[in-house]
Amino acid sequence: MRQYLSLVEEVLQNGIEKKDRTGTGTISIFGVQRKYDLREGFPLLTTKKVRFDGVLRELLWFLKGSTNINDDLAEYTPIWNAWADENGDLGPIYGYQWRKWRKYVPRDEDGRFKVEHIDQIQNAIDTIKNNPDSRRIIVSAWNVSDLDEMKLPPCHAFFQFYVVNGRLDCQLYQRSADIALGVPFNIASYAALMMMVAKECGLEAGVFTHTLGDAHIYLNHIDGLKEQLKREPKKLPKLVIADKPFWDLKYEDFEIKDYEHDPFIKFKVAV
Repeated sequence: MRQYLSLVEEVLQNGIEKKDRTGTGTISIFGVQRKYDLREGFPLLTTKKVRFDGVLRELLWFLKGSTNINDDLAEYTPIWNAWADENGDLGPIYGYQWRKWRKYVPRDEDGRFKVEHIDQIQNAIDTIKNNPDSRRIIVSAWNVSDLDEMKLPPCHAFFQFYVVNGRLDCQLYQRSADIALGVPFNIASYAALMMMVAKECGLEAGVFTHTLGDAHIYLNHIDGLKEQLKREPKKLPKLVIADKPFWDLKYEDFEIKDYEHDPFIKFKVAV
């Protein structure tokens, strides 16, 4: 994961101090990219411990279409608690947009409309299987008409799949990237999703391209990241996924093997 460490170094060296929504303060650069080849191992950070159980449970929670912290898996994704309302609701965030993108269609001659939903994840899988050369295999969470209803607009806004020579690649555009806390989580989450989709479609998981818009380090994270830069990356672990259909996969069907890591570094979440 030297790619990640080089990203940290780039922001520390070139970042410009900026104010931010949380009032914490950041140093920030705009428009960077890193690539992670899953054939070399699963890209789970080794220079600090990353809770893959949290990564996986959140991903499966999204894939269920969930938007409430009281849903089955929400107790394992406490990072969302800070944004939920008194009923635990987060509005039409990732899970809703991925699985239930709203579509209004005419219902009768009077011009009245009914609401239907588009399952973007299933559509992507179907397209990969039936039209793998398509340049339209995109899943978007950035639904402009729903932004005001979301407790937190999507940071990882949309992603695209690409099929070539029997392998599946994926590129994510992330508009806002918290380098210390969010980015290691996002890399692992999308790598796991890539592997799930590749397995379902009979492909090899290839290269994950992570494109970042506002790549920032919160001022109170700088010391922890400098400590992390002193550490030497270890061999990447492996992620093993049970041989099941995509929608049948549960938490217990995933296993991280040979995960060696340095001690956990605590970074405060900016809300």
